[in-house]
Amino acid sequence: MDPQGAVGAGPLTAEASHVEQMEGSDPELAAIMGFSGFGKKARTFDLEAMFEQTRRTAVERSRKILEARVREEDNQKEKSLRSQHEDVDSTASGSSVMGACPTLTCREAASSESEDGSDEELIGPPLPPQTFNQGPAEDTDDDDDDDDEFIGPPLPPGYKDSDDDDDDNDMQEEDNNPVKKIPDSHEITLQHGTKTVSALGLDPSGARLVTGGYDYDVRLWDFAGMDASLQAFRSLQPCECHQIKSLQYSSTGDVILVVSGNSQAKVLDRDGFPVMECVKGDQYIVDMANTKGHTAMLNTGCWHPKIKEEFLTCSNDGTVRTWDVNNDKQHKGVFKPRSVQGKRVVPTTCTYSRDGKLIAAGCQDGSIQIWDRNMNVHTKFHCRQAHAPVTDTSCLTFSYDGTVLASRGGDDTLKTWDIRQFKKPLNSVEGLSSFFPMTDCCFSPDDKLLVTGTSVKKGSGNGKLIFFERETFQKVYEIEVTDASVVRCLWHPKLNQIMVGTGNGLAKVYYDPIKSQRGAKLCVVKTKRKARQAETLTQDYIITPHALPMFREPRQRSTRKQLEKDRLDPLKSHKPEPPVAGPGRGGRVGTHGGTLSSYIVKNIALDKTDDSNPREAILRHAKEAEDNPYWVAPAYSKTQPKTVFAEVESEEDETDNKPEWKKRKI
Repeated sequence: MDPQGAVGAGPLTAEASHVEQMEGSDPELAAIMGFSGFGKKARTFDLEAMFEQTRRTAVERSRKILEARVREEDNQKEKSLRSQHEDVDSTASGSSVMGACPTLTCREAASSESEDGSDEELIGPPLPPQTFNQGPAEDTDDDDDDDDEFIGPPLPPGYKDSDDDDDDNDMQEEDNNPVKKIPDSHEITLQHGTKTVSALGLDPSGARLVTGGYDYDVRLWDFAGMDASLQAFRSLQPCECHQIKSLQYSSTGDVILVVSGNSQAKVLDRDGFPVMECVKGDQYIVDMANTKGHTAMLNTGCWHPKIKEEFLTCSNDGTVRTWDVNNDKQHKGVFKPRSVQGKRVVPTTCTYSRDGKLIAAGCQDGSIQIWDRNMNVHTKFHCRQAHAPVTDTSCLTFSYDGTVLASRGGDDTLKTWDIRQFKKPLNSVEGLSSFFPMTDCCFSPDDKLLVTGTSVKKGSGNGKLIFFERETFQKVYEIEVTDASVVRCLWHPKLNQIMVGTGNGLAKVYYDPIKSQRGAKLCVVKTKRKARQAETLTQDYIITPHALPMFREPRQRSTRKQLEKDRLDPLKSHKPEPPVAGPGRGGRVGTHGGTLSSYIVKNIALDKTDDSNPREAILRHAKEAEDNPYWVAPAYSKTQPKTVFAEVESEEDETDNKPEWKKRKI
């Protein structure tokens, strides 16, 4: 029995049963409802069985065609071989040896040679394997397996292996040399301002960049919305006159943490609108654990990598606090770093571990202290002499595998630590100048490189971005960024682009067109939009379709012609009045005004004549008043006595006229 027929019988039987049910519908129910078709069931089809039957039919048909083609080729090759053997037997002397060979064996050898030749000359899909060794039932199963495993014509011999080898070699070279993965072939420059860019943040998807600086500004950049002019779509001052210390997007990218020089951290949404502001603590309470918030300047802050509502801040009040976005009335937890003597120390930087279970802080006494997030009393790990005391540890960051902690110190060093063996660093490098309290470092996305920036004085060289190998701490690469310090650096793992903040107000983005994704590549290809000045100069045209013709304004044909008409109109092309300069021009009052008080202030009160002798200043007008009396003397000329002024006597005459008792006293 044909197996395909057995498979195909299933759906036919089902259809017959449905037909019987339709014919045997209830006549009473049909009479009640008023039409004869009511109560019949719809026909159903087993699509899987139909597809399976179609596929098997196609496979069987292709198999028969291939078998017929193979038989024809074999017959032709056998005929050609027989003719060749007959020619050889008639001419060769060793025909007896060839006759001794069995016909079947020679034919098998010839057929094997012909098969080898046919494999080389065959063009098209491959022949089904084991066609002549097994029965038809087994052939169909093998054909099904081959169709499932391989679809399409075969690749040329050696093609797949050679490509795989080349790809493997290229991958091995890139893995062995991480410098080739650095995306520095192209760069764009974003002009934040004129002062130091002290904060950088990039959302997890890499669509938006936020920059902050010493000019109190926070600028938002959208790579997809920018064109080649590279302008920020929003600029704001969320913390008024406080320098921006840190900016970071949350793990979901919907809010931004803003840490500035004041004691209250802020949270903004993606467009820069405020979401919450932390509460300020009571500065008159001694124990900082009993206050609801920070009481001194903040240093830095960061988001929890797993919990999107929680973030971390550290301050000069000697505490590290965790917060919840939904609760702005009080902190969530308090961690108080202590010195060896148990005194309060100031944390200058803080961070979460990659899994969010640990909180690390770098302090001014040179120590690095790490707590369990759920136990804030005692430290879980600590190193008292990680960096030089009385220096600001500017950055702490964990590697992506979570086993290594990197620290950037204010003592011009960069160190890596294994927190399980926290007594001495794994590697250390010196001579990396740092003039800013937020100079940071970061790991490459593959965890093989460590990146940091260097600071320079004005006019004494270029700031550099230096790449170190994580295991050996050898300097493998460096980029000269600009003629100012490199403060911030950020290597985004999804975009594979490096963002750098500098001391002269620039934010640079380094990328590679092949290795990098989206980001700066989106805005570079867009041309600058032309400013439409003509539209801004023309007046608005008011459309009044139902007005009378005498009140209807003429329709504007083009802006250029309208501008030419406006230039001919003396009223529309009148130059605005320039600002007044000097005491006053054209009948307009100057800056001092026209009142008496302003005249007195200008001419009399500002007179700086030096009258060292007040008596002479009074009597210098006496002779003129006596010779030319004008005000008082004429009115009292008849009754006024003659004026007599006292004469100044010399000191000698005064001493001679003094009594004897005064002379003795002198």
